[in-house]
Amino acid sequence: MIVEAQAVGKEYALGKQTVTALRNISLSIHKGEFMALAGPSGSGKSTLLNLIGCIDTPTTGTILIGGQNISGKTPDELADLRLNTLGFVFQTFNLLPVLSAWENVEYPLLQQPKVAKKTRQERVQHYLKVVGLEPYAHHRPNELSGGQRQRVAIARALATRPSIVLADEPTANLDHKTGEGILRLMKDLNQEEGTTFIFSTHDARVMEMADRVIELADGQIME
Repeated sequence: MIVEAQAVGKEYALGKQTVTALRNISLSIHKGEFMALAGPSGSGKSTLLNLIGCIDTPTTGTILIGGQNISGKTPDELADLRLNTLGFVFQTFNLLPVLSAWENVEYPLLQQPKVAKKTRQERVQHYLKVVGLEPYAHHRPNELSGGQRQRVAIARALATRPSIVLADEPTANLDHKTGEGILRLMKDLNQEEGTTFIFSTHDARVMEMADRVIELADGQIME
């Protein structure tokens, strides 16, 4: 198992109230899966994705990533895990506006001192080619369409060679045809490179393409 959630709960303080975002979630995800966490807004799917992505920590229960319990880890260890094991694709793309497509993809690799300059450049070139954006390498995000920006974000997520890519509503801001192309690209990468993809989504096309769909409602898995 590449991800295991065991009786996971998450609560937030909202003023004087306590909001329960997740309750008693247990879930195992196999290496190489292409899976979707589905459900309406407020169902807890983005919260669960953030917990798996080590952006947040559970209130109760444990999450194991590649067999490692993330609960006892220091902020530095979690940052290391995010950098070397996980890749992120967000619905808002989250690209750095002052950097070109090439520089955006290269950015996380610069945080990995063990990756030599030549290897870094080869990887950036490879993944820009994979997402079909080699001719746009020197364009900044404001010179690219929404679909192209999302492709840059995918190349950036893959450049560090993560074992898991977490995609939060990756087709939400794209038109139908572009969204379809982005999904097909991710599915191909999943099959060719064996990368595990975990989506949070309420897009029917993502659910259709997924190997498995886990439905959430009110912070719980629907059986």
